[in-house]
Parts: sequence; C-alpha cells; structure tokens
Amino acid sequence: MTTRRDFIKTSALSTGLLSMGAAIPSLMAASNKTSAAKRFVFIRKGNGMLTSTLELPSFSNKDKQNERNKDAFEVDLDKHELPNWMEELTPFKKNLAILQGLSMKMCDVGHPHNASPLGVFRFADNVDKISRASVDVELGRLFPTPFSHIELSLGSPSGSGIAPGSSTLGPKVKNYCYADPQTAYNEMFKVVTNTKKTQSENVMIEHLLESESEKLAALQGNERRKISDNISSLTALIRRNKKLLTMSDKINRNLPTISKVHADGGLNASIIEKQDAMTDILIAGLKLGLANSITYCIDSLHTNYKTGLPGFEKFSVNIHTVGHGQGIGGRTALQVRNAVLSTHARQIARIINALKKTPEDKGNMFDNTMIFYFPEGGATHHSIGMEEPFVILAGDNCKLDMARRYTRLPYHLAEGHKTLGNWWTTVLNAYGNPIKHFGDLDMEMATNKIDQLGPIKQFMR
Repeated sequence: MTTRRDFIKTSALSTGLLSMGAAIPSLMAASNKTSAAKRFVFIRKGNGMLTSTLELPSFSNKDKQNERNKDAFEVDLDKHELPNWMEELTPFKKNLAILQGLSMKMCDVGHPHNASPLGVFRFADNVDKISRASVDVELGRLFPTPFSHIELSLGSPSGSGIAPGSSTLGPKVKNYCYADPQTAYNEMFKVVTNTKKTQSENVMIEHLLESESEKLAALQGNERRKISDNISSLTALIRRNKKLLTMSDKINRNLPTISKVHADGGLNASIIEKQDAMTDILIAGLKLGLANSITYCIDSLHTNYKTGLPGFEKFSVNIHTVGHGQGIGGRTALQVRNAVLSTHARQIARIINALKKTPEDKGNMFDNTMIFYFPEGGATHHSIGMEEPFVILAGDNCKLDMARRYTRLPYHLAEGHKTLGNWWTTVLNAYGNPIKHFGDLDMEMATNKIDQLGPIKQFMR
C-alpha cells in the first residue's frame, strides 16, 4: 500500500507534476469562457461490453440487418425500448445516447487495464510510452477545482490504498487513484475528518518546497526545469489545501455516509457494497465542487463479485471466466454479463438522481453533467480494437447534439468511419478545447487515405 508521504514524493518530486488532479497547466487546453461549471464522469467497466448488449429489442428487421452488417444507421430512442439491463436508466431516456461503431486500433488490445482508451495511445503499462494527458484530465483542467480531476477505482490490482491509476497527467506521467472507499473518504475529506493529518502534511510539503527551492540556483538545463516543475507542483498542492480549508464547513455538512465499508476499509464488504460507497463518494465530490471531472473504474478483470450480485447471490462470479464464455448456476455467460451491467446501470441512476435533486442556477446539477459509460478495452473480452461502444447520459445543457438517439457510425475502414480519437476530439472541442485531433492516428486508415482528423461533425451543435 502506498502511504500518503510516499505518494507526495513520487507524484510531486519524481515526476515534477502533481498527481491526483492538481491544477497543472494544460499544453493544449484553451481557456474556458463559459461561467457555468460543466462536469464529466467517466465510468469504466472491465470484461468488454458486447455490442449486442446495446441493441434495442424493438429494432425493426431493417435495423437488425444494419446492425448485423455493421452498416451506419440511426434511430430515435423515443420509438424504442431499451435493453432489459438498462431498466433503471429508462426514466432518463431523453438524456440518453447509445453510440456504436467507434474503433480504437491505436490503443492497447488484449487485456488492458490502463490509460489507453482515455489517452488514445498504446501504453502497455510502460510509463515512457505515455504521450499526453488523458481526456478526463484535460476536461477537468477546463473547469478548475481544488482537485481538478479525481480517480476512483474498484478495479486496481492492489485493491486498496493509493495506487497507480488509469488516467495520465502528461507525457510519461501516470495518475494515481483511490483504490477503496475508505481511502477515498479519508483523502478527499480529510480537511474535516483528520485535521491533524492535514496540518502535519502541510508542514511536510512546505519543508519539501523549501528544500527544492534551495537546489534551484545551482542547476541549469533539464535539471533546473525538473526542479522548477517540482516547485510548481508543491506550490499547487499548498494552494489546494488552503482552498479546501476554506470549504471545511461545506464539506462537513455534505460528508457521505459509507457505513457498510467505512469501519474496515471494505475488507469484508461485497463489491456491490463497495460500489454503493464509492458512488456516494463520487456524488459528494461533485456536489462539493472538489472536482468537475471524476473517473470511476467500477470493475475490471481483477474484480470478483464474490457475493451480492443480484440473481447470483449464492455464487462467486469471476468476470474473467465469464469473459471466456463460462456460465454460472445454470445460466449463460451472457445472462451473467447482463446482471453485472444492471448493477452498473443502478449506480449511474443513483448519480443522476442525486444530481437532479441538487439545485443549480435555474435547474439542477445534472443539467451540466455528462456521464460516459464504456468498457476499458473495447467490445470484446480480448480487445481487438474494432469497436468501443458508449452509453452517454447528459443533462439538458449538454453541448453535443446526440440525445435520444441510437447511433451506429460507419464501420472501420468504411468511408466516414470515426475513431475513439474523433470522439474525444468532439467532446473537447464542444467544451472549449480547440485541439485539432486528440490521440494517436490509426495507421491502417492512414494507409487507406481515410480522413480521420477532427470532431464528429454530426454531434456538434
């Protein structure tokens, strides 16, 4: 387990950047001119998400044929039923979009659990191959907050503590995540839950800052730049802690309750209970304005639903073996998959309901929120990069035009095909970052001279 002291040293000193989403200048983000804060929640799941699980049961024969052939088409969700596992999302159909057909061949394949789909590059757990800040971090920088970006994970191999995350802060800089609800609770809200620890941490940071500043005068070139970055990072951390102290009364009034897992850090809690607790922490983080961009790894191939999965309470569900087609308790692997999807839909619904109940301006917090639900590595258990499906739920002030629609884009190498890089470019452009293209390019598309730059114009308002 990484201690907080180790974390500060590795994130602030070793890399020269401040992890856990502190305010670092973006190399490509434009200043945002809108006054209303926008929020982004990235919910990553493991084990792929079969494209068939997103098909609408009320598709016409023609729609079914188009889907089977991977031909581009679009239907109005108002005229269709949602898949059964989406039952808890039905009340939000007017804010829902299903997106199929994006490719991600420029990303890692196989069994990924890393930044690849958020950074749109091949990574394979080699930090030196990280080429940019991931899209969740970039969006957080457009709408500054004390944490800028927070990463929560129930899919980390470590299972607890502060662990390497799935997002990236910049070239060769990986993010860290809170890998269990207890740690997330302790770290995000410690300004009121552990004031002595906060004070002692501030003293340590100021000592480190003084030490780094003394080194600066004697250095030149790359070493001087590195120490200068360290100083900027430590200064940002001090600034963040001071800001949090001014928010202590508000934080104290809005602390989440995670009683089922709080006492022992979740050691004896089911994954469902941990999801409930982590979702409550996510909601509190958004409502308090600690971060406007939160990445939530809701499960991964490291996650076992040992107890508590609805319909499979008596069974230990290993989603890795389910990915290889193994059924459980006399039911098929697809039925198990849908049960897992249903639990995720319930968490998404909890987030939306909580934000809808929170007034903001002339509406509510969900009006200014986008939620992206997607598999961390593509449509299949062993990712091949051909498809990366998305479920998007966005409030009424969303800057993209895609609500209430099931959209299948042209398939890979077909004219008009779009990649994951195009999708994130679309989101970034819509919210104030004018980048021409986010992420690496698909070399096969380049060889075939297929245009792959820029946003998906049909979604732009």
